[in-house]
Amino acid sequence: MLAWQKFGNGETPETSGLKGDKLVGKYYVAFDKEYKQQITALTSKGISEEEAKKQAPIIIEAQKMLLDWEAGDEKVVQLWKTMNQWVYDGFAQTYKNLGVDFDSYYYESNTYLLGKEVVQMGLEMGVFEKDPDGSVWIDLTDDGLDRKIVLRSDGTAVYMTQDIGTAIQRVKDFPDVGGMVYTVGNEQDYHFKVLFLILKKLGFDWSENLFHLSYGMVDLPSGKMKSREGTVVDADDLIDDMTQTAKELSEELGKLEEYSEEEKERLYKIIGLGALKYYILKVDPKKRILFNPEESVDFAGNTGPFIQYTYARIQSILRKANFDWSTTIAQLELHEKEKELLKQIELYPEVIQNAAQQHSPALIANYTYDLVKEYNSFYQSVSILGEENTTKKIFRVQLSKKVSDTIKSAFSLLGIEVPERM
Repeated sequence: MLAWQKFGNGETPETSGLKGDKLVGKYYVAFDKEYKQQITALTSKGISEEEAKKQAPIIIEAQKMLLDWEAGDEKVVQLWKTMNQWVYDGFAQTYKNLGVDFDSYYYESNTYLLGKEVVQMGLEMGVFEKDPDGSVWIDLTDDGLDRKIVLRSDGTAVYMTQDIGTAIQRVKDFPDVGGMVYTVGNEQDYHFKVLFLILKKLGFDWSENLFHLSYGMVDLPSGKMKSREGTVVDADDLIDDMTQTAKELSEELGKLEEYSEEEKERLYKIIGLGALKYYILKVDPKKRILFNPEESVDFAGNTGPFIQYTYARIQSILRKANFDWSTTIAQLELHEKEKELLKQIELYPEVIQNAAQQHSPALIANYTYDLVKEYNSFYQSVSILGEENTTKKIFRVQLSKKVSDTIKSAFSLLGIEVPERM
């Protein structure tokens, strides 16, 4: 907000043509750049770096703005609401493109006050302690952790305060929910250990049912991302890049002659997003991964497009099956490949349960790949529509339909669409 006031000249998403979240991100970077320049200027005068970080005029102004915001200063609050809305509008557009939606939103700006109330309660209980400068801490050294601040000396909240407040509010809003899963990167492992322990010490029984789904970072060939420095990979750009990569590969394969341009664009997006999501979800959440866009769109191997292609191939078989294949098969001598495929399909419910218990979508992703491999082996080994035995032909079409239903179900759990044609 401060950087926008200083350097923005009234720029808005409309006047700049930038999505709101990108515009605000631009000023987040601008603040950090100015802050570092001021620190360098102060250290060149002989001030220590630690002191320079505290004395830089722009950080002092930012701290004052935060106090004004917490005090309800009308102008600051109005600017905050305006810029927040720019960000939310930008996020909403990206989430829509990704096929992501949420049931409820919790804003730190609403829950930090609740967190501050809990800090007061914790002080009275003896869980927290106040330092001479007025800051409030919790000493967790006996639990193998360290002292953690929960309220600054000027009375403003820290992330921990807000997270305490948010957790309590969620349980009040959804009393029947058995627990909460925090899906946050592994750089925050320590933060959540402290949060869960604080809630336990405050006497909240439900703290036993809190879980941090700690996921490894996603690296790109360009290296680690830093939002303050602006070295980030933009989600919108990545979606566009993936769609473009899918387009180039699809055109190389040359199987879209009868498609309209609109159908082609829709298909490229389904393939591109499927490739992106599957490539990330097939890896155990805890592991760090290197994301390779070209590799993820490969139509062979353990990729989203490979699985989508098999689904589309089965739909083609079902369209060509111009006979009544809804008959119940009473008795049939099964081919070995049919037995293997049936065994794989039977595993699906158990895989879902295991994925839920282990908080790992990777189990569903890799199960689907194994199912598709099994189906392709079956497809290569037996005749389906060309089978002369009517009973066998009907059964194989039914089995193909069951496989495609399972693929579609599994991919829907992963938030990935499957195309009817490819």
